[in-house]
Amino acid sequence: MKEGVTLPTVGFIGLGIMGGAMAGRLIAAGYSLHLYNRSREKAAPLLASGAKWHDTPGSVAAASDVIATIVGTPDDVRALYLGSDGLIEHAKPGTVLIDMTTSSPALAREIAVKGAARGVEVLDAPVSGGDVGARDGRLSIMVGGGAETLTRVEPILRHLGANIVLQGGPGAGQHTKLCNQIVIASTLLGVCEGLAYAARAGLDPQTVLNSIGGGAAGSFQLNNLGPRIVRGDYAPGFMIEHFIKDMRIAAEETAQMGREFAGLELVRSMFRRLAEAGHARSGTHALSRMYDTEPLE
Repeated sequence: MKEGVTLPTVGFIGLGIMGGAMAGRLIAAGYSLHLYNRSREKAAPLLASGAKWHDTPGSVAAASDVIATIVGTPDDVRALYLGSDGLIEHAKPGTVLIDMTTSSPALAREIAVKGAARGVEVLDAPVSGGDVGARDGRLSIMVGGGAETLTRVEPILRHLGANIVLQGGPGAGQHTKLCNQIVIASTLLGVCEGLAYAARAGLDPQTVLNSIGGGAAGSFQLNNLGPRIVRGDYAPGFMIEHFIKDMRIAAEETAQMGREFAGLELVRSMFRRLAEAGHARSGTHALSRMYDTEPLE
């Protein structure tokens, strides 16, 4: 923080795997942080570092100049923003609200319209990069909304992401994130199938990764999740149950376009089987378990 510069007061709502790390980076950057989360215990490390707790989203809104949110589902977003104790109702005129949840483009547009009616600026700004990107501040942030609004809050976002791109008006950030999830779905399927092939061919999977990760097959999914698959480490950087939600939204949007994407639908059906088998809270790379020699338990 530059001497003599007054930083905006920031509210942060949603302290899951990614949100907790993102909030921690803002505290480290010197921002006064106001927190709300459904379970207070997740806020404990941040409170110990100087963040302030609030019992309701509305209380966070009343105390903050800028509020970032990253929660679970579109229903959660609707309640958080449009509920009677929500952010739109209690935010001060001139406040900027940034929803970083992967949610519905139509809902993002609705929130932006209702925010504007109360003098509140809204960005939909979902992120990609998983737990590693959140910890390292190297998320990709896909923004829908006004260019001037983004300029106001970009110094805050720079502590969270290395790639911040305005995609268009309200809802455009969400549409871009759905493109991201469609690409990830089929890419992750290829990673799992390639490593399954390596194992069945009698190759050492890690040695294979050392070769193909530097070639045309290289990707975030291969180079970051491939080693976890080889180790049998399915701890979540991003949970299967959340990816199922994202793929559902993507499928709903493609249906409205009159299209069905075969790769998306295949991976979606495989993840639903994994969730039904008890793996909903494993990392997305647990898709590799579909290729185990033993059937899913």
